[in-house]
Amino acid sequence: MHSPSHHTNVRTGTLRASWLVNQPYVLLSITALCWAGNAIVGRLAAGHIPPVTLAFLRWSLAFLIILPMAWKHLKRDWNAIRASLGTMVFISFTGISVFTSLQYWSLEHTTALNTLLLQSAGPLFVAAWSLVLLGVRLTLAQAIGVLVSLTGVLVILLHGDLTAIAAIDFNKGDLIFTVALVIFGLYTVMSSRRPPIHDLSFVAFTFGCGSAVLVPALIAELLWRPVMELNASNLLSVAYVALFPSTVAYLCYNRGVHLIGANRAAPFFHVVPAFGSVMAIVFLGETPRLFHFIGFALVLTGVFVASRNASARPG
Repeated sequence: MHSPSHHTNVRTGTLRASWLVNQPYVLLSITALCWAGNAIVGRLAAGHIPPVTLAFLRWSLAFLIILPMAWKHLKRDWNAIRASLGTMVFISFTGISVFTSLQYWSLEHTTALNTLLLQSAGPLFVAAWSLVLLGVRLTLAQAIGVLVSLTGVLVILLHGDLTAIAAIDFNKGDLIFTVALVIFGLYTVMSSRRPPIHDLSFVAFTFGCGSAVLVPALIAELLWRPVMELNASNLLSVAYVALFPSTVAYLCYNRGVHLIGANRAAPFFHVVPAFGSVMAIVFLGETPRLFHFIGFALVLTGVFVASRNASARPG
């Protein structure tokens, strides 16, 4: 028989869990914290785990973790997925396979701090792709916001010296990550064309398909670069990125959006650089400089002016 204290503990745990699932701002803060940690772990793994290997292990393990929860929804939604298979594969390819691989590759050549701050410009590229693909035009205020944000991105890319643009001496990692953000913007806009399926079906399919699409690049990387060593540090890095920025973050994110809607959830994407910058300084010993603060302030000002409803998901 269980003691009264055991039943009390179980009941307390259940109450805490039911409280948490109905706290959108807590859930979205957890999401932002997990995604900020991804840049830190990606930077720590740089040089130890090749980028495609890390991306493949992240998404394939996350797929295995999420599959039991998503299975019944996947079975029910399979016909809808199959009817839009081209779109679903493209979404998986851009947002899961390419974006993540480029993000981890960029972290071999730049700091976690730079990628975190550049990430704030995600809504810029969403706006650009919305115009190109959906014909959604910017208002004057949005256009001004885009220009202000772009100035902030350039301040970070050029390390505060805007005259350096003449020399085009960009950090290789910053450029790779900017390309990754352009691709992520495409993923975000294409996600609006997903079939009407359950969030868990969408997440499970994109995780699984995205990791499967990486197999040819993974084989090439295994032939081209040293294989990841099976040590505690590398295994912990893989476990972190599969569990927290992928599984936990997506579950918290989907629940948070369900509770308050995408538009009200969008500002939490800009909490990611705030959490991440502190983590990069504490855990990686990276040095914040004045141009980081100026660039970040310009990016956030521009995004705020352009649209409070801009939605881009990092990680």
